[in-house]
Amino acid sequence: MKKMKLPLMFLSLGLTLGVTSCAPTMRAEVKAVKSVEFTSMAAPQTEAEMLDTYSTSVAKVTYADGTTKDFPLSYNVLFRNTDQTNTVNGQKYAAGQLFDYKMNPIKDRQGDNVVAETADGTSLLNVGGKPYLVNHWEYDWILENGVDAYKAENWYSRMPMTMNVTALNQGEGGKLSVGSQTSVDFASVGGGWIFCFGGPTPWGTHLGGEEDYDLYFVPGEKSYTTTQAGLKAMSEVYFKGEKKANPYDYGYPVEVAVKPGGGYQVTKHYEMGRGTWEIARFAADGRTAIYGDDGAYSGLFMFVGDKANDPAAGGTIYAAKWNQTSDQNGGAANISWIRLGHATHAEIKALKDKVNIGDIFETSLEAKEGFKPTRAGSAQTVWLKLKPGMEQAAAFFETRRYAAYLGATTEFTKGEGVTFNEADKKMYYAMSRIETSMKAEEGVPVDDVKLPENKAGATYTFELKAGQKDTEGNAINSNYVATRTYVEAALLGKPIPADANGNTANVNAIANTDNVHYSEAMRTLFIGEDSGMHVNNYVWAYNVDTRKLSRILSVAAGAEATGLGVVENMNGHAYITSNNQHQGDWISSQNKELTAKLEAAAKAKWGANKYGVLNYKLQNSVGYLHGLPAVK
Repeated sequence: MKKMKLPLMFLSLGLTLGVTSCAPTMRAEVKAVKSVEFTSMAAPQTEAEMLDTYSTSVAKVTYADGTTKDFPLSYNVLFRNTDQTNTVNGQKYAAGQLFDYKMNPIKDRQGDNVVAETADGTSLLNVGGKPYLVNHWEYDWILENGVDAYKAENWYSRMPMTMNVTALNQGEGGKLSVGSQTSVDFASVGGGWIFCFGGPTPWGTHLGGEEDYDLYFVPGEKSYTTTQAGLKAMSEVYFKGEKKANPYDYGYPVEVAVKPGGGYQVTKHYEMGRGTWEIARFAADGRTAIYGDDGAYSGLFMFVGDKANDPAAGGTIYAAKWNQTSDQNGGAANISWIRLGHATHAEIKALKDKVNIGDIFETSLEAKEGFKPTRAGSAQTVWLKLKPGMEQAAAFFETRRYAAYLGATTEFTKGEGVTFNEADKKMYYAMSRIETSMKAEEGVPVDDVKLPENKAGATYTFELKAGQKDTEGNAINSNYVATRTYVEAALLGKPIPADANGNTANVNAIANTDNVHYSEAMRTLFIGEDSGMHVNNYVWAYNVDTRKLSRILSVAAGAEATGLGVVENMNGHAYITSNNQHQGDWISSQNKELTAKLEAAAKAKWGANKYGVLNYKLQNSVGYLHGLPAVK
């Protein structure tokens, strides 16, 4: 994910008969659907269009009885990050308000409330027949007197983040509105850092990625000081100096189980390992999860649980080995899996406060006899030597380092969303950019991935099979093991020389794929962009049968499309969630005259805050596109 972000939205797709509030409803008849095709909307042309989040796409639905109907899509706002929809301890706050460990509102040095502008992962859940929304706040820019304190490093480099649980009303025509909302209290798990992408589990809860970039605990590592600054922020801002933050409290898949009536339970899944997890997505078996691992020199990881729908009961982590078979069109490879370790939630929870990286590895920043060179998270080589008996701690607290230590591939740049196609036994994995560690390199510890650079990235298709073994010959107890990967033509980014607006990737092709979610009933892969190569980012619909790619949503200029998800039938309605964030984060190649026009238009329409910062840049919209019937 980019270092700045903004609005959340989601697509509501409904054909209904008088659904009102969250009370028992008369459900509309849901007709069996044969196929769904989306028309592709044009890229925005006017300044007003560029500053807006909107859709002109039409869903063409063909029913099993042979009849067809067109459903135009339109965007509606549900809530914004600044809206006073959030109730904590009986007080009203902005939806994006951040809190300390006692659930007191965090304020900056000017006395202003710290409100996140970065809505990210979303799950729209059916809890007892009623709709609930869990949404992430990823990070905050911490603006003081109009100065970006995050970049200037004149305050804290990290804010503790949160999520919202929102009870939704479902009204006539499938329209959703906020019933009640609260921020999630993460004190029981040490708070949270960087809640990124997320989505629903097969057992009906929310599972989000805690994208912990601050993995650098070896003194002398280039990002070591950044990590220490982040820990300082958590200790002083979140714990108010009353407790020192433990680095091994952060960087896990985080589950929020919403209870009927709106209560919730929070679990950090320590048994799934620690990293820069974009998301951990479970297949339908409720046991097999694939992780999106963000950043450079990242890996591809798999968790296989011992018990369906209960990862805390224990499981095994594996790391992928890329065995390249082609360097053309995004590359192709056979995939093998290296076993890292097995543990239960209770085992790793009991261990996390007792160890640090110095207990797990001997480390060196130069070659040393008996040490293995690794690159994990950056281009800097760190030599490691595992200490006796520390295999389990290495697997679950230093997951990416241990993967590199055992010979797995840690050369991907940069892994993002994951989704499963159950019927075809495929998985789709977003690789936002193909660059740096994915190119051929000399003098590196490992060079598995040797691909031509493509800064617009790709979405990889992985074939899944049962009956597979790890590299030691041990059976992998899953029917969803990736064995081969490649890129379909329409899912490969297409860089271009800068056009008149400054786009450096073809606007009619996907650039820097980020969020992905597959709909079984629609036979459609939905893709959201996080591109610094498009002036406006888009959400796309890719029909896996016809291979037609359609733009269905244009996101406000500079914003990233996040939080993509699909609910095919919620009380007679279908919904597609898709968030966006950091609007106004103009791309570097953008036409400067266009930038000036957009800023002037944004100021004229939305104004600026007391420090002169455009309100356009500080707001998130949480909303939905309305129009499509439920599908089955």
